[in-house]
Amino acid sequence: MNPGTIARQRAFTVLGIETSCDETAAAVVRGSAPGPGQILSNIISSQVEEHRPYGGVVPEIAARSHVETLDAIIDRALRESRVALSQIDAVAATAGPGLIGGVMVGLTMAKAVAMAADKPLIGINHLEAHALTARLTEGVAFPFVLLLVSGGHCQLLAVEAVGRFRLYGTTIDDAVGEAFDKAARLLGLPYPGGPAIEEFARLGNAKRFALPRPMLGRDNADFSFAGLKTAVRQAAGAGEIDNPADLAASFQQAVIDVLTDRTRVALRRFRTDFETPRRALVVAGGVAANAALRSALTALCTEENFAIAIPAPRLCTDNAAMVAWAGIERCETETFDTLSLAPRARWPLQDAGGAAGQVLNNMQIVQQK
Repeated sequence: MNPGTIARQRAFTVLGIETSCDETAAAVVRGSAPGPGQILSNIISSQVEEHRPYGGVVPEIAARSHVETLDAIIDRALRESRVALSQIDAVAATAGPGLIGGVMVGLTMAKAVAMAADKPLIGINHLEAHALTARLTEGVAFPFVLLLVSGGHCQLLAVEAVGRFRLYGTTIDDAVGEAFDKAARLLGLPYPGGPAIEEFARLGNAKRFALPRPMLGRDNADFSFAGLKTAVRQAAGAGEIDNPADLAASFQQAVIDVLTDRTRVALRRFRTDFETPRRALVVAGGVAANAALRSALTALCTEENFAIAIPAPRLCTDNAAMVAWAGIERCETETFDTLSLAPRARWPLQDAGGAAGQVLNNMQIVQQK
């Protein structure tokens, strides 16, 4: 189908495909911007047990699992949605960033489905899909502040529109989800580290260890977690821990303090940058599923007079409903991709306007000094 020829209509129905890491997912979502949308199906096949023995995601295992399961996952998503492929308006798939083998599997499948069904193809930036999830769930209006916290990313941005971002801060070393995984390994906790530390921390005293809070109080909104990880290693190796749950709780509280402080800086910059009566913080990414973090950020927003939108935990971690919704946002602007679209292992938001010049939409990001 020639990109850009889709008929305008009140609502779009999009098939989404997500294979950027270790979840094989497909979903069917219906709606129109600004949302909320209707999730007709959202199927996620996790590979956690396959990767647990290795303490992290093994790219080759992940890609093979996607190949083996994706076809059945898509079929199930269509059946549960009770929407025929002929009734789909477009096929959206994560085109990056992510493990390149997995991204290739999902994008290749999306191209095949789009070509066979004569539907437009939409390549989605995985990070933008997270960013737009709160519009799917709550219809959050632009502009808003985004805290993106996951295994590979930690950023604070103002989201001005689809494809337009203003960067307030980013990590200068580890992503917060990566820090959780590394701390969990030091404590002998299983993969994935985030949920393991959260559960273990409930049993501990968060004031037991005086761990550092890197970047706390800085004027910018950048993050750093490498020093905190090193402090956990030193404490764990000192042989003085009679209750490891205390160290887990202390680590989690240090992370929350850093994220809250950095987010406060971004909220105040947003208030200066945008004259809008509707101020909202959106929290997205897998770490946003942490209940203690959600509680702390909710309290922060009350203090700063911001609304807060945090999707349900199932929609914070990688899923295809967010990809399908990002596809709906692209349908609204009639910007689609050609079958020559290339997958990308790295695709930062500032470059998300195109994969080697093959994407037909235009995404911009402004660096905030």
